[in-house]
Amino acid sequence: MIEIRSTVLSSAMVLFLVMDPLGNLPLFLTLLKDYSKKRRMVIIIREVFIALAILTFFLFFGQVFLDFLHLQQESVSIAGGIVLFIIAIRMIFPPENGVMGAKSQGEPFIVPLAIPLIAGPSTLATLILMVRSDPTRMMEWSLALLIAWTANAVILLFAPILYKILRQRGLMAMERLMGMILIMISVQMLLNGIKNLLQ
Repeated sequence: MIEIRSTVLSSAMVLFLVMDPLGNLPLFLTLLKDYSKKRRMVIIIREVFIALAILTFFLFFGQVFLDFLHLQQESVSIAGGIVLFIIAIRMIFPPENGVMGAKSQGEPFIVPLAIPLIAGPSTLATLILMVRSDPTRMMEWSLALLIAWTANAVILLFAPILYKILRQRGLMAMERLMGMILIMISVQMLLNGIKNLLQ
């Protein structure tokens, strides 16, 4: 029971870090600044649920896609580690237009809020890696995804309040700290993939 709880929490933490809600706050606020508070809430709620649907679909059917391509677990682990490492580097040294470099015109719908800011390629790769590591633990992976998604959704819904508390410097510091943690996780994924490949 303790092992299951630890697996769920650690997996949820990885997914939460990869989703990078604190790093996405400034972009969310920028894209939604011209809308009323009520409309902004509607848009955020809509986008987080669209992202959840995409992530859940990928959690259950991403493995089928991998099997179709005849990809081994080691290749997924190494590729996932590389992707997470690149995302982490961009979190520590972010470009001017945000970690994902997303831009939008008009009211955001699916792109770029749901995809790629919440359900981005790194998050999808992480889900594939989790399922690939042990397909028998789908209940745990689903719970981890739900926990990470809920935490992400809460932060985004309270984006204006959090921005007032942390300000730009505080958000940058938090994002860079999360980036450092994610770098360690990505390096471990790379090492695990290389170790399994050599064995």
